[in-house]
Amino acid sequence: MGDLSPDEFRAAAHAAVDWIAEYLEDSQQYPVRSRVQPGDIRAALPPSPPDRPEPLEAMLRDFHGTIMPGITHWNHPAFFAYFANSGAYPGILGELLAAGLNANGMLWVTSPAVTELEQVTLDWLRQLMGLGEGWFGEITDTASVSTFYALAAARERAGFDVRTRGMAARADLPRLRVYCSEHAHSSIDKAVIALGLGHENLVKVRTDEQYRLRPDALTAAIAADVAAGFKPIAVVPCVGTTSITSIDPVPEVVRIAREHGCWVHVDAAYAGVAAIVPELRYLLDGVDGADSLVVNPHKWLFTPMDCSVLYTRDPQSLKQAFAMLPEYLVTRTQDETVNLMDYGIQLGRRFRSLKLWMVLRAFGREGIAERIRHHCELAREFAGMVHFEGGWELTAPVTLSLVCFRRVQPGADETAIAAHNAAIMERVNARGQVYLSHTKLEGRYTLRLAIGNIRTDREHIELAWRELREAAALLERVA
Repeated sequence: MGDLSPDEFRAAAHAAVDWIAEYLEDSQQYPVRSRVQPGDIRAALPPSPPDRPEPLEAMLRDFHGTIMPGITHWNHPAFFAYFANSGAYPGILGELLAAGLNANGMLWVTSPAVTELEQVTLDWLRQLMGLGEGWFGEITDTASVSTFYALAAARERAGFDVRTRGMAARADLPRLRVYCSEHAHSSIDKAVIALGLGHENLVKVRTDEQYRLRPDALTAAIAADVAAGFKPIAVVPCVGTTSITSIDPVPEVVRIAREHGCWVHVDAAYAGVAAIVPELRYLLDGVDGADSLVVNPHKWLFTPMDCSVLYTRDPQSLKQAFAMLPEYLVTRTQDETVNLMDYGIQLGRRFRSLKLWMVLRAFGREGIAERIRHHCELAREFAGMVHFEGGWELTAPVTLSLVCFRRVQPGADETAIAAHNAAIMERVNARGQVYLSHTKLEGRYTLRLAIGNIRTDREHIELAWRELREAAALLERVA
């Protein structure tokens, strides 16, 4: 009875760690995007669980033979499709130790180190990004949950006692409105839906020629809603939108929001950590005047999934939205400690801060800034390749480490351009050397190359450019 033997675990764990080191050292041996077809992995797995024990060695064999073919390799240095979430060695080590401890940080007393290391680590990150004092931070799994929490706090602070009385059949409750850029992330849409605000009460505000939220359009939208009897409760500016990494004018948004008593939640999930680079500190200008902020260390801070950080200047509203204290959770230290269960819907909480703490220590301020700066330089180099090559065009400004671009043949209309670029992208992705994605900007089909993997270097963007040019040339020869 009981667990497996320590010796069996040691043998399998040592083999797994050796394999991880080799995998990350040479992840380029794999096709970036998985090549399996829908249902392939499921068909390769037994339909029923085993009746008798199986050895860990057999599981590792099946991991390599059955699971690995179905993995798209986010750790591959030529993974450019989405904002990277590469796991650096110190973060992987932290995740391993956290799994071994299996601590639950729901209350301070259930593992004091979980709570206190999280508070210290997030204060370190605050300092690294150049934010002022007075921010309370907590780690969630993703920006979607962080944004949900922030808008729940905004709804609570609006003062309609939705927590107790709900929103249904209330004649005294006006329609509550939230505002964001038309290029904001879909997590904001999901948050207003999940909070019962109604998707039609998320107002998408027009942007300027740089794809930034227009302050005049925000002012007009809020004024029209107030005149119609609606209640504005929150504005969500973005620092680094998903499609194009545009930067909304946060100082102006804060000023407008304050005039109407709105909560300001800044979505800097991707770009926020870039403020660690001294010359990019301006990215968070005005954020100290906001009410909450989300940044994702699992994107551009080389911390393994999942690790999103929610900061707020009004932790009391956040706590008021979620805190619940049944008798079995009452402790003698509850009035002198932070109990992280009070600041979200989860009771159980993983020890996520350990991996982030180890990443910050392993690279330090200078090492982090150097890596982020290098990625931005690579993006500018790739943009230069596109700009100076005939028949290709940039479709958005290159603000950080994302390049938006496309192939344009003379005389082609938008339908033909979209089809051609989709075919180029699919051919490149199918070859397995590089993985790209696309978006649409004002109806224009656009390719995206996002740099952020800790192991990406110049050779990988040169490979991407070579693959793109060869795919375009081949498709145009056979057309």
